[in-house]
Amino acid sequence: QMDLGAEAERENQTSVQQFLLLGFPGSWSFRLSLAAVFSILYFLSVMGNTFVIVLVRTHPRLHTPMYFLLCNLSFLEIWYTTAFVPKAIGVMLGTSQTISFPGCILQLYFIFSLGSSECLLLAVMAYDRYLAICHPLRYSTLMNITFSAQLALGAWLCGFLEISVLAALISRLSFCGPNVINHFFCDIDSWIALSCADTSLVERATFIVSINILLGSCVIILVSYIYIISTILRIPSAQGRQKAFSTCSAHLTVVTLWYGSTIFLYVKPSAQNSLDLNKIVNIFNTIVTPMLNPFIYTLRNKEVKRALEKAIRRM
Repeated sequence: QMDLGAEAERENQTSVQQFLLLGFPGSWSFRLSLAAVFSILYFLSVMGNTFVIVLVRTHPRLHTPMYFLLCNLSFLEIWYTTAFVPKAIGVMLGTSQTISFPGCILQLYFIFSLGSSECLLLAVMAYDRYLAICHPLRYSTLMNITFSAQLALGAWLCGFLEISVLAALISRLSFCGPNVINHFFCDIDSWIALSCADTSLVERATFIVSINILLGSCVIILVSYIYIISTILRIPSAQGRQKAFSTCSAHLTVVTLWYGSTIFLYVKPSAQNSLDLNKIVNIFNTIVTPMLNPFIYTLRNKEVKRALEKAIRRM
């Protein structure tokens, strides 16, 4: 009898089988305009990152570890935006505001796995720039294509494996209502807020994973750039310093944009009092930055600019 009572209670707690994504409430014209902006940014992001991959693949001069890692970043950005933008557009237009329990778990898993992999991949790229500037004579030996492929694979695997633990824990939470998520995609904070079960284990696991991914990658990037800047400052000629800095300026710009918005999202006094502001910052973090990255690497990198000019003349 006690088993039957516990089973009935469990069924009652898991009565929520789908969630309603609130998106950005407002008039129809406002939501239509927002959907149009999302569509344009998504198109530019996919086309820009695809262009970078094609450009690197078709120009032998760019077949180096640095540009191999850049191709990985561009490939990741395409899937990162695809994981939520089409659904977000449907939410804004009101044609696809609901999402099933498994669908929400799957979206959460891919968005956060790809985001974690991007943090680790940016750390790998910082290490690559450290070797190129601080150990230029040994760079080709220390960072070859095989080693860069192993580092990239490690970034992908670590990102997906870390978030798989969170996804497994979140999938075991009970939901008995309400089922409205105040966001345009499934977010971990929203699941924790809606659950009617004990979420302490999920919150601890989220904190540990965040520390491992964000703090770990930040430390690697920070230490790499401390060595890079100290090496650049010791170069006697101004032209030599400018040339050395130009090899990492694009990566440094991307890191600043990515971590600036990410730190704002996760280092805040209250999650409840800034939900709408978080949604705005999430737009910048998940669609504007991936759209800007190809332009940053194209405009701030001389080798990519030369390859682009050759491609244009050939066309």
